[in-house]
Amino acid sequence: MKRLLVHVEGGSEEAFVNKLLCPHLVAHGVLASARLLGHRRERSRRGGIVGWPKARGDLLRHLKKDHRLHVTTIVDYYGLPQSGKGAWPGRRQAASAPFPDRADFVEEALRQDVDEAMGSDFVSSRFVPFVMMHEFEALLFSDCQAFANAIGRPALATRFQAIRDQFSSPEEINDSQTTAPSKRLAALLPGYSKTRRAELAALAVGLDAMRSECPHFRSWLESLEGLSSGVTNPSQ
Repeated sequence: MKRLLVHVEGGSEEAFVNKLLCPHLVAHGVLASARLLGHRRERSRRGGIVGWPKARGDLLRHLKKDHRLHVTTIVDYYGLPQSGKGAWPGRRQAASAPFPDRADFVEEALRQDVDEAMGSDFVSSRFVPFVMMHEFEALLFSDCQAFANAIGRPALATRFQAIRDQFSSPEEINDSQTTAPSKRLAALLPGYSKTRRAELAALAVGLDAMRSECPHFRSWLESLEGLSSGVTNPSQ
């Protein structure tokens, strides 16, 4: 069995890995676990992305400590720092790239930075960065009826579907202070509890729907599924 450490930025992603991704990957010969990025003593709250120097140190420490360990990330492109000491590689430059290429651009920059830091003996396939274009909640729009049912509001399915139908993929649901997936949900569902309801919805929506509706997510998932056999997605 291959071992995989999934570095996440918040509680929703942590629950997704523990409750949905880990059981799925076991069937593919991969033992996965989740870890919040950054030292907990340096975090003022559970959630929110840390600057790249701290995240980088976390990733490198685990890669160096265990040469058989694979490492991946689940981070939100929009929320990545793009200036100052905490800037993530490629984030600022990716803003001028075509939308479909932005996450790939940042992922490649992260790979190059980690490869260089780890040295010539590093097996680069051990690091599989994943950058979501927008918030984790965007994946939940992969099956709007299952999403609505899971949070106990089945009547909202048509409203969710109307949001989803504005985009070619749930991954494109735009992110800003007013139109981020979580902001849209809060507007429709006052008192929306992100972590608990997102966890229930993710279990109901399932990986098959997410894989079908979200091409960038699918590429990443296929790379993780291929770790045990040594077959990884070329785009990753």
